[in-house]
Amino acid sequence: MEAIDKEKLPHHVAIIMDGNGRWAKKKMLNRISGHIKGIDAVREVVRTCRELGIKILTLYAFSVENWKRPKEEVTALMGLLKEYLQKETGEMVKNDIRLSALGRLQDLPPDVQATLSETIEKTKRCEGMLLNLALSYGGRSEILHAVQTLLRDFQKGNITPEEITFQRFSRYLWTQGGPDPDLLIRTSGEFRISNFLLWQIAYTELYVTDTLWPDFDKAELLKALADYQSRERRFGMISEQLENMEK
Repeated sequence: MEAIDKEKLPHHVAIIMDGNGRWAKKKMLNRISGHIKGIDAVREVVRTCRELGIKILTLYAFSVENWKRPKEEVTALMGLLKEYLQKETGEMVKNDIRLSALGRLQDLPPDVQATLSETIEKTKRCEGMLLNLALSYGGRSEILHAVQTLLRDFQKGNITPEEITFQRFSRYLWTQGGPDPDLLIRTSGEFRISNFLLWQIAYTELYVTDTLWPDFDKAELLKALADYQSRERRFGMISEQLENMEK
């Protein structure tokens, strides 16, 4: 296990959970088996982040592009999502984890929307950690939605062009102005963002691992966190400036 400095943990970790299908193919199983195994990885990562004291965890669970997959796979994924929410709500409350969801939630099947709303309601007073599930999510869709909402406010006279700052605009995003990710983890070795949190990851540290998502466990997460802690985040400044700010 990697040694982690709990004083230098990222506040917000985001993960692109990729590789369920390849994991299943390697084991000569169907793709759904990979998704089922992937839920075990979700459970372990959520628990580990809570144990460590990470305040926000955002998981890319289902993209807007994923609706293009075979109907039987999409149906199975929606069923697994509903089952996960039903089984994990009690543990979320017990572990003080608040659930939130980002994306075009109206695209989800009505029964999944209802279960999601129920879990969000039951966990709304939890303060230990925020778990964001990105569902029917796309970064471009999020930005477009934000622009459309902002323009409606402009037409109503609620905002002027001069009042549109980076901070103000971020409140129109589905993340509602929350802290940007400090660390973005992508599994399965793919070097792309896949339309995830395009606005929010401007200065996020990226970590790519060849490990397929179903095999991503506590040890793999600790490895990613250790790598993050070895880096110097300068946000466009130089090292000497950061040192002076810390004094």
